[in-house]
Amino acid sequence: MNFWEKVKKDLQKGIKEGITFVKEGATVVKEKAEELTEEAKRQYKTFDLKTKVQKEIAELGGKVYDLSAKVKNPMLDSKVKAVVARIKKLEALITRLEGKAKPQAKKTATKKGTSRK
Repeated sequence: MNFWEKVKKDLQKGIKEGITFVKEGATVVKEKAEELTEEAKRQYKTFDLKTKVQKEIAELGGKVYDLSAKVKNPMLDSKVKAVVARIKKLEALITRLEGKAKPQAKKTATKKGTSRK
């Protein structure tokens, strides 16, 4: 094999390796972009839920304030209970999205021989 053929062969080999490298890099970039997109979606959902909680708490405060002059215990009012229930549901969703669920509590209960049904 003469010098020119060797150079051509090496160039072709380099091009094939380069293309392979670019394809692998593109795959990695695509996967990372998908991960970042999912993280951004999760953060947006969390923000949206926290905004809803803020709105519900403001409504709750208004109801309790209005009832405080009329009723001895405003927490017994059905509308107040409904707002509190909505806030608790939103809180659970936020906790789940933030990954702050308490899996250790389940493990502890299971170790003690209790099971959840």
